Amino acid sequence: MRLDRRSLLVAGGAGVGLVVAFLAWPRTTGSALAAAKGEQLFGAYLKIAIDGRVIVAIPQAETGQGIWTGLAQVAADALGAPWEQVAVEPAPFAPAYANTLLDRRATAASTSMRAFQAPLREAAETARGLLVRTAARRWGVDASACRVGGGRVRSGNRALGFGELAEDAAALTPDGPAGILDARLVGKELPRLDGPAKCDGSLRFATDVRLPNMIFACARFAPRGGKIVGADRDAAKAIAGVTAISGNDQWIAAIATNWWAAEQAMKAAAPRYQGQAGSIEDVWSALDHALDDGDRLTVFERGDFAATVGNAHALAATYRIAPALHEGLEPLSATARWTGGRLEVWAPVQAYDEAVALAARVGGVATSDLTFYPMPVGDGGGRAIEPDAVAVAILLAREQGRPVQLIVSPSASTNRDVVRPPMVARMAAMPAPDGTLAGWSARFATAAGLGASLARLRGEQAPAPDLPGATPAYAVPSLRIDAVDAALPIACGYMRGGSEALTGFATECFIDEMARSLGREPFAFRMSMLSGSPRLAQALSAVATLAQWDGGGPGSRMGIACASAFGSHIALVATAGVDSEQRVSVEKLVAVVDCGEAVHPGLVRQQIEGSLIHALSLATMAAPAFVAGMPVARGLTTAGAPPALKVPEILVDIMPGKADAGGVSGLGHVVLAPAVANALAAATGRRLRNLPFDLMAA
Repeated sequence: MRLDRRSLLVAGGAGVGLVVAFLAWPRTTGSALAAAKGEQLFGAYLKIAIDGRVIVAIPQAETGQGIWTGLAQVAADALGAPWEQVAVEPAPFAPAYANTLLDRRATAASTSMRAFQAPLREAAETARGLLVRTAARRWGVDASACRVGGGRVRSGNRALGFGELAEDAAALTPDGPAGILDARLVGKELPRLDGPAKCDGSLRFATDVRLPNMIFACARFAPRGGKIVGADRDAAKAIAGVTAISGNDQWIAAIATNWWAAEQAMKAAAPRYQGQAGSIEDVWSALDHALDDGDRLTVFERGDFAATVGNAHALAATYRIAPALHEGLEPLSATARWTGGRLEVWAPVQAYDEAVALAARVGGVATSDLTFYPMPVGDGGGRAIEPDAVAVAILLAREQGRPVQLIVSPSASTNRDVVRPPMVARMAAMPAPDGTLAGWSARFATAAGLGASLARLRGEQAPAPDLPGATPAYAVPSLRIDAVDAALPIACGYMRGGSEALTGFATECFIDEMARSLGREPFAFRMSMLSGSPRLAQALSAVATLAQWDGGGPGSRMGIACASAFGSHIALVATAGVDSEQRVSVEKLVAVVDCGEAVHPGLVRQQIEGSLIHALSLATMAAPAFVAGMPVARGLTTAGAPPALKVPEILVDIMPGKADAGGVSGLGHVVLAPAVANALAAATGRRLRNLPFDLMAA
């Protein structure tokens, strides 16, 4: 792939060590990383320029989680490159960049660091070996005597920069790492590569694309499974600046000289829809039916729960989690351009391979005739897994014979949202004579999230939910976890935190209920059953000390929760109660995280903080309404958000570790809601088993 120099994240200057812009603007496509003039290739991930600059190809989408910085830091560390000379660019469309944990190139489920840390480190170590061997040959010394650091290879008083060695080094056959690294970058809180550009506005998102002769469009979509049955096209065409109205029974769009005119035309058109039944009541009915009569898939089984219970009555509870909207800042958007039979698309995407395949299928072109520019994602909640604007933008650009930028209004984007799957969880447990648990049973009725999103992109039927993280970490002799696939009248998809956030709520609330039912202190009760999970036990013990855990007794206002998910471990203590306006009030959150080797502790801390805040909004804002299976757009006031969002005090402690890096992006989602629910149970004596929390219904 030939790279326009403007496509790089270019280092900010001496001593700054950060990147100021991401400008993935037009370039010709290819199926593998390619070098521009003055650059040398080192495998699929690295290029080194004659000026010493190191360019790292990043396969993953930047959604605010800092993965451009984190993965570049891994490569720079293993190579011995100085941070101020590191740049990144999006990896091209090629099989080499598949996320091995998801079997495709996709950014989801807290997998980016877990999937790409090892290959990036290996690529950088290999490149370092080539550079060291080249320098050693020139000097006539043994490669093992050379040292590497600051972008230079040294032996005694002699030194050569990476740029001076790159051309000869790239011609050698790889033979593993060589040279002694002078300093390490992993574990340091380096400046984020995307931070300054986001602060000064120079970072370009999908809606910032501007092409010659481009026109603008706005659209409305039919309910999924339904259709558009009418619209006032004449009223839409009467809006000044509107040049055309286009569409079919699945979507209608206005094309205009500016986006505002296109949006006003859509309002004037007032499309009329016809859809299938799909209200929130229908959702709960489908879940209850599935829980009682659906086919169960055993996710995990150990021992014999039925035999353990025998004729006794197990302690039981049912938890209900409503669907949740993404409600992110970035609306659906895409830009498309046809040039001589070639198609170019600019869009924020997290499932890159599926997005490319979708664009090629809609455009009727081979992937070799398609250039797909993956733009930074402005919605960190996961909505960009499904780029619904892409197909419409491609069709409009072909029809109009000009580049078209489609931006779907925020309200229409909400109408098209694929929600976090709802869930009903039926939990049961049998106490043991020693005060622990002898048996545990959980039956989860829900629908697929990430699997449904990926299947929809491929035009396939959604798979059954596999519920990673549904098995508790506690050492219970008899354990049975069942999943029931519920046929829901709404479209479900991926959301940050995944199904782990749903099952984590039921698991950690139920274990808390069991402790209190048995007269046990919640922290000690958990610890007594974590002998097989030492890292989680250490995190739980650490958070109890850090938060000055008071036992969680009646009136304490403290709740505790812990979980192992995404290859990491987290424990959380929440301090919460009910304020004078009868709202849930969370005052403090204290978390301890064990994510193995923290490549960039600052990024880990930011991700945990962001995850906790996002999860708190999902737990306290009202559940959405649906009409014909389509989410109803609403403002923050309607959603129950307070006029001024109160962010609790948050303290995150990261445990040192050398284990492989785990995922952290969705980690806070798994423990936030149960920790707050457990705090409310202590503070008020009322157990809230439903999400979002509804104090009036409790």
